[in-house]
Amino acid sequence: MTTPGTSPDTDTRHLLQNRVFDDISVGETATIERTLTVEDIQLFAALSGDINPTHVDPQFAATTQNEGIVAHSMWSGALVSAVLGTKLPGPGTVYKSQTLQFESPIKAGDLLRTTVTVTGKDPATHTVQLDCRCTNQHEKLVAQGQAVVVAPRERVSWDRGALPDLRTSTSTSSGNGLQHLLQQAEGLAAIDVAVVHPCDTVSLTAALDARDAGLINPVLVAPREKLFAAAKDAGVTLDNTPIVDVPHSHAAAAKAVELACQGKVEALMKGSLHTDELMGAVVSSAGGLRTKRRVSHCFLLQTSHYPRPFIVTDAAINLAPNLEQKADIVRNAIDLAHVLGVATPRVAILAAVETVTPGMPATLDAAALCKMADRGQISGGVLDGPLAFDNSVSVAAAALKGIKSDVAGQADILVVPDLESGNMLAKQLIYMGDAASAGIVLGARVPIVLTSRADSRESRISSCAIAVLLAHHYRVSPP
Repeated sequence: MTTPGTSPDTDTRHLLQNRVFDDISVGETATIERTLTVEDIQLFAALSGDINPTHVDPQFAATTQNEGIVAHSMWSGALVSAVLGTKLPGPGTVYKSQTLQFESPIKAGDLLRTTVTVTGKDPATHTVQLDCRCTNQHEKLVAQGQAVVVAPRERVSWDRGALPDLRTSTSTSSGNGLQHLLQQAEGLAAIDVAVVHPCDTVSLTAALDARDAGLINPVLVAPREKLFAAAKDAGVTLDNTPIVDVPHSHAAAAKAVELACQGKVEALMKGSLHTDELMGAVVSSAGGLRTKRRVSHCFLLQTSHYPRPFIVTDAAINLAPNLEQKADIVRNAIDLAHVLGVATPRVAILAAVETVTPGMPATLDAAALCKMADRGQISGGVLDGPLAFDNSVSVAAAALKGIKSDVAGQADILVVPDLESGNMLAKQLIYMGDAASAGIVLGARVPIVLTSRADSRESRISSCAIAVLLAHHYRVSPP
């Protein structure tokens, strides 16, 4: 029987075709292969309701005998069902019974080969008995058992079609994916922030929104006339908002740095001036905000395609950092992770490949940074590299390449080789991965909110929340 709309010359690779009872022979076999991913495990947990932390919590799973997340045992049972329902006997099959023995754990990255073999037939009931076996890529037995099914009586040829693209989600949308930052900042007093030259609608309203959210007390450092023109365009008033009148954007940057050095503000926030103008004043030897650290920028990102927030650095300040500068970039990111509540962040040093390759300087820097961590020159986190991006964020990809690492597949911090690669990575995640984002500059005596004109309101408020957390931390542990 052919389903409506299916012509006789349809490509059979796109069809599900069954085996009717009379055509099935004892000894006949069918097989499917499937590689398990972390997302498979998460989806199975969501659908079944089995959220045993052995399957969904990396930290808990690391303490078990399997030393990491394992799949639900019944996932192998689902693969057996898939063979029976799509291949042998195929569409029209009715499941009667199934026994299974689970022999070995399954981990993300494992390639399972599931085979069913016909061992008997009963013409009176049209039932077929099958032996079922699942093995992994090492040919190790994972599960075995027996199934009894009622074989179809009529031949079926069915267009496979396409399943919907299902994904797990750790946040309802990019707009509130970093809501936890606001929760962390709750209960902390608002901080005084010099908002540098907020002379357009976007930057001015962002500062006032952060004020209304209880995060900052903005001090607007800009030409007064331009400020009031921006306020009129935005439809807001500046009543009771402190204003420091300066002639132009360069003067605004210098004055804001001066206010920070005097302790009159605890953070800076970029307005409608160029990044170089603000950062030039910050890093000036005469400015007084420099520390022994190199300043660097951190993007905090969260996407529904990854189970935790993570940091990408440096994607905004250091164009082509050398090894010494990369060491400070790593240290700054680790410090931020600590303030955000990650006790021992996992730091992936990114490159195009995961092997040390003399012709690729990024891999040499990655290896050197890891050795620096081994010698205690970089502390507070676990480093590994070089790691390619896929190996850094996908347990399955790391397992397939045989990478054994405490960082691979579960990085908290991604350290990029240079600004260009980092900027492209972060913006791809934001615009094509629907990632929520926040940004902050570390390495100076005060945190610096360095947002882009294209950033969303939520991104700017989340960035201010990070500044609040850092400023309160700096009161106890100055940088």
